[in-house]
Amino acid sequence: MSSAAPEHVTRTSQGEPVTLLEAVSEALFEEMERDPDVFLMGEDIGVYGGAFKVTRGFLDHFGPERVVDTPISEGGFTGAAAGAAHMGLRPVVEMQFMDFISPAYDVLTNYIATSAYRGAGPLPLVIRGPVGGGNRGGPFHSQNVEMAFFHTPGLKIVYPSTAYDAKGLLKAAIRDDGPVIFEEHKGLYRAPDLREVLPDEDYVVPIGRARTAREGEHLTVVTYGLMVHRTLEAAERLAEDDGISLDVVDLRTLLPLDDEAIADSVRRTGKLLVVHEDTRTGGIAGEIAMRVNELAFEWLDAPILRVTALDAPVPYSGVLEDAFLPSVDDIVEASRYLARY
Repeated sequence: MSSAAPEHVTRTSQGEPVTLLEAVSEALFEEMERDPDVFLMGEDIGVYGGAFKVTRGFLDHFGPERVVDTPISEGGFTGAAAGAAHMGLRPVVEMQFMDFISPAYDVLTNYIATSAYRGAGPLPLVIRGPVGGGNRGGPFHSQNVEMAFFHTPGLKIVYPSTAYDAKGLLKAAIRDDGPVIFEEHKGLYRAPDLREVLPDEDYVVPIGRARTAREGEHLTVVTYGLMVHRTLEAAERLAEDDGISLDVVDLRTLLPLDDEAIADSVRRTGKLLVVHEDTRTGGIAGEIAMRVNELAFEWLDAPILRVTALDAPVPYSGVLEDAFLPSVDDIVEASRYLARY
């Protein structure tokens, strides 16, 4: 079954800037065109086109055998995807909201992540979907789930902050022979000021490599996702008002972490701030701080600080959610403290 490519997945080839959501859609479409073993599974991804319309038009183009609408049974269809991967296919599973990955925790951690270690061979499987707060979605539609899986050997965790990286990293994830959890912040999905003109030719962004989002000399800020953009906004303010320059490291991949990129930046600046939207206790800031302590302790001129969400479920109230999430002001305040330490 085939039809013309949906309009929203042809904009790169037309030289138009695309949103992060459109970049994700393009990556899925191009990988399905490139490799007939790639297929999609998820709730409402076919007829409805997905809760955020990432797969709008895919059913008409690829047909129901490659765009599979599933029941509301995350554990069940994730297990089915694992079986398909064992048989040589490359399933991409959409969680309508990543909050609901929890019913699949058992199959992901006890079976999928350990499969290669038990001699079952490659398991090419991507679990992707929207994460993050700021949209007044409350505790069931706003969580960041990365740390629930960070402790699990055998998984990779990817969390892009730009359209370019979202497309390139998703392509890399689909081509990877192991399971990848791919988080997409819905606050970045349609952000108009983050549209990018992407290369027309095929490209991938390697999993496990951070990028320097902004070069600076006074302190390192390690971050990812939506917080990259809040950090860059804070960096502009600090440069203009205080003459403080931030070296901003966008992790892009959380598991595995790019230890050398983090340590290299800290060795140059001597100071480290970690910013993430996930809650404070058990957040990735603690792991990063420990690794810097091991790799670059001699270069530290100040204590390592973190700016994170509060240890609470994500509030429904807009006022409370704004207080819950890390803000540009929070990043500015912590950066000023470290720069003057």
